[in-house]
Amino acid sequence: MNIYVSNLSFNVTDDDLEGFFAEYGEVSSARVITDKFTGKSRGFGFVEMANDEAARKAIAELDGGRVEGREIKVAEARPREERSGNGGGGEKRSFSRNNSYNNRY
Repeated sequence: MNIYVSNLSFNVTDDDLEGFFAEYGEVSSARVITDKFTGKSRGFGFVEMANDEAARKAIAELDGGRVEGREIKVAEARPREERSGNGGGGEKRSFSRNNSYNNRY
């Protein structure tokens, strides 16, 4: 089962996240999501556990718990929604360098 963990302290590491769940059963992976430019934590992560029953128990007991003064939220991860290819919805915009403004100068 894949588990979503949010409201994490920015100091929490992958190893810390794994440790929170390891006492409930085998952790296949644990990853704190980081900003691709700064490398800093984005405050959430994902944990994958091999046993669904152990994962449900971990979710029930860890949701609402406090880590470094922050109340974490723990839930079963939902499948990622498909995104549109234009980065934000709405109509796709195109930009051209050959517009009348540029031609005047």
